[in-house]
Amino acid sequence: MRGRFFTNLIKLQFFSSVLVLTYVNELHCTPLSYPAPDGGDLLPMSPKGAPQPLIPFMAPSPLTPFTNSTVPKLSGECPFNFTAAESIMGITATDCFTAFAPFLANVVCCPQMQATLVILIGQASKHTKSLALNETHSKQCLSDVNQVLASQGANDDLQQICKVRASNLTEGSCPVKNVSEFETAVDTSTLLTSCQKIDLVSECCSQTCQNAVSEAARNISSKLGDLTDVPQLSDIVEDCQSIVLRWLASKLNSSRAKEVIRGLSNCHINKVCPLTFPDTRHVAKNCANVISNQTECCSAIENYASHLQNQSFVTNLQALNCAAALGMKLQKANVTTNVYKLCHVSLKQFSVQESGCLLQSLPSDVTFDKTSGITFLCDLNDNIPAPWPSALQLPASSCNKTVNIPALPAAASGEIGLHIKHHRNYLLVLLSSILVLY
Repeated sequence: MRGRFFTNLIKLQFFSSVLVLTYVNELHCTPLSYPAPDGGDLLPMSPKGAPQPLIPFMAPSPLTPFTNSTVPKLSGECPFNFTAAESIMGITATDCFTAFAPFLANVVCCPQMQATLVILIGQASKHTKSLALNETHSKQCLSDVNQVLASQGANDDLQQICKVRASNLTEGSCPVKNVSEFETAVDTSTLLTSCQKIDLVSECCSQTCQNAVSEAARNISSKLGDLTDVPQLSDIVEDCQSIVLRWLASKLNSSRAKEVIRGLSNCHINKVCPLTFPDTRHVAKNCANVISNQTECCSAIENYASHLQNQSFVTNLQALNCAAALGMKLQKANVTTNVYKLCHVSLKQFSVQESGCLLQSLPSDVTFDKTSGITFLCDLNDNIPAPWPSALQLPASSCNKTVNIPALPAAASGEIGLHIKHHRNYLLVLLSSILVLY
């Protein structure tokens, strides 16, 4: 069951794969232990709790558009300047690479896709003087964006994968879309100061830029009058927040705008578990109340986890939320024993396994070059035992310093990228795959 995802990929695209485990030198480190919620000890952690990257290398098909781009058929009516946005479009195409897009959708691909649309509209507003597209242009532009991305190797079903509709490019229910009207209604100086360079580590807790965006959105939504008793208030404010982000994107270069938008989106991404939990009756049957057969219980847990591992890559913080969500679901089914500890369930078991890992909690992108192929960074602190939820342990929050989260992945505190200080001491797992056309 656990290998179903990888088996499907083999059938579709992979001719062969080689897993090379390389140990170099000894790890100059001291394992750490963290107190478990029940007072017991968890397994030793990796060096100083700091995330070390796992780098899977996926070599593309010799005929993929990365090396032999096709020419997209554009409408000729969309105001987007795709030439000026070449860099951001290339990043998006790689983040949404054909086979990986569904599995990287909620953390990498779709947040990058949304950021790209915001940036394209924002940059276009310099000439159109509008922070939204009309219905006709929105359809043409969305089609053009998909054409350009697909021509560079992206999945050609991104609208479905990322649930993007043409209406997402309009103003929606927000009453302001004109640039001059926006700048009259909003304290643009404060907005730009708060958001032009956000701190990716602290923003989710300090909410400096988020508060400025929310305030600007409320200001322009007030053009509709008193919205106190309007049922759709949250939708209106959300639509206006999109207008605010587009304005910001018009004042920043593409790279900086991407950093801001992806940083804000990750604050929301890491608060939830993106996985769908199947029915837990089989687990409850073997693990509820007093467990009579530990082997059967753990087998049921492992089988259940295999379904989760076919869904999506998740970040380390999402995995904590998923562990809490599943644990509470099992407790409602009368599973009173800490089956995570009993069956050695780790956080990585909530993420795609065969070609991956837990992703880091800060925004990251997939990279590509002709030598290395498709590369993305993972957090090697993925053997952290999954914490069993209790009345004393709330769902994970890296901002709530009073909540003791066992072995919180340090990536949530700002560690990111390839650590090269003791590079030769790290375990590198290289998964090299040759893609072929049948």
